[in-house]
Amino acid sequence: MPPSAPAPKSTVTQRAIERIKALIADGLLEPGQRLPTERDLAAQLGISRSSMREAIRALTVLGVLEARHGSGIYVTALKAGDLLETFGVVADLSRGPRLVELLEVRRVLESTATALAAARITEEQLAVVAGHVAAMNATDDPEEILAHDLAFHRAIATAAGNETMAAILEGLSSRTFRARVWRGYQEEGAFARTRREHAAIHRALAARDPEAARAAAAAHVGEVEEWLRSRARVDP
Repeated sequence: MPPSAPAPKSTVTQRAIERIKALIADGLLEPGQRLPTERDLAAQLGISRSSMREAIRALTVLGVLEARHGSGIYVTALKAGDLLETFGVVADLSRGPRLVELLEVRRVLESTATALAAARITEEQLAVVAGHVAAMNATDDPEEILAHDLAFHRAIATAAGNETMAAILEGLSSRTFRARVWRGYQEEGAFARTRREHAAIHRALAARDPEAARAAAAAHVGEVEEWLRSRARVDP
C-alpha cells in the first residue's frame, strides 16, 4: 500500500488548538499562567513548532491567550466579555436574513435576562435604568438616544447577574448595529413607540415582575426584529 499522505497543515494546527484548550479546561494551564516556550510546548504535545505558532496566534485572536512583549505567552483571565467579542463583529457585518436570525437570538436572551433582572435588580440598579429612560425621553438627538439605549439594556443585563449572558447580549447589541436601527427608526418616526416599550420594561422591573418583564422585553426586541424583516424584504 502507498504511504498515507501527511495530514493537512490546517488539521495539525486545529489539533494544536484543541490540545492547548484541553490543557486549560483540565486546569493544567490556569488563567494568568505563562505558557511553556513554543519549542517546549510543541515537543510536549508532539506538534511541529510552525503549527504550534499558528495555534497560539489563533488563540490570541480569540482572546484565550495574550502575548506580553519580552515576557512570553500567557493564558488570559478568560472573561466572558473578552472571549465573546466576536459576536459584535458578526452583528456589525451581518445583513438581511442573517441579521434577522441574530435578532431572534437576542429576543430569546434579552427576554430571559430581563426576567432575571426583575427578580434580582437592586434599588441602585433600578435607579440607573430609570435614569436612562428619563434621558431618552428628554431628547430627540439620535446620538444621545443611542447612547442611553445601549446603556439601558446594558444595565438590565448586568442586573440579571449572569456575566456570560450579558457578554453575548453586548455583542448582539453592538453600537454600529444599534445606530443602523436608530437611523431607520428616525426616518419612520418610531421613537415614540420605542419610548413606550422602554417604559413598559422599566415598569415591570420596578414591580419586580419577571413574567411581565420577559413579555415587555420580548415585545420590544420583536418590534426591532419585525422592522428588520420588513427592511430585508424591501432592500436589495
